[in-house]
Amino acid sequence: MAGNILIVMVVMADQHLHTPMYFFLGNLSCFEIYYTSTILPRMLASLLTGDRTISIRNCFLQYYFFAFLVLAECYLLSVMSYDQYLVICKALRYAALMKGNVCAMLAAASWVSGFLASTIITSLISQFIFCGPNKIDHFFCDFNPIIKLSCSDTHLAELAILILASIFTQLPFLTLTCYVYIILSILRIPSTTGRQKAFSTCSSHLVVVTIFYGTIIIVYLLPKTNTLKALNKVFSVFYTVLNPWSMHSSTA
Repeated sequence: MAGNILIVMVVMADQHLHTPMYFFLGNLSCFEIYYTSTILPRMLASLLTGDRTISIRNCFLQYYFFAFLVLAECYLLSVMSYDQYLVICKALRYAALMKGNVCAMLAAASWVSGFLASTIITSLISQFIFCGPNKIDHFFCDFNPIIKLSCSDTHLAELAILILASIFTQLPFLTLTCYVYIILSILRIPSTTGRQKAFSTCSSHLVVVTIFYGTIIIVYLLPKTNTLKALNKVFSVFYTVLNPWSMHSSTA
């Protein structure tokens, strides 16, 4: 929390950092601040007090904000990958392509897309009837653990989450394409110093997107084998706890 808040404050205060890259980084830090405060305080309170109960209303609220932020971050990380691609591969046209209004629209699109997708999914889940077990096999209210407790027909909601997950996980392939071009461009730089400098501008972002997209794809899209079911909570820690930490650490 402190690291991400510091990033936002520095980006806002320093005029030299009013560039597209730091504008997107500030937005990403905002996502991470809200994202972390949605899950971790409740989890830490449960660990400290031993009270692990949560009302249905609060569970839905936690899932709504979690889904909104994680989907918005999926979009924003791809936008940042595209920005890195333009910096390295289209340096001469970068200023013309990444104008202020373009950056604002790309950032706004990430917030709006996350909001719409989360609203659709949460609206479907809120119509379920819960009459069976009341214990969530997870450390926060996530989609799969919630629907396991429902007595309703969950096929429509499962189809919706699959479609939305498939749409949003197309973004990693866009990111991968950008980085293929970035790496090829870096390898063509004649000097070793130039290659190191170019790679240093995108290496931290590459680490973040690898952890974030990789674990989300494993949790939501891969077949639910017994081994993966047992590891889902472990993989969830990567994109809810480790990723916000690694993002501001690598930036610093």
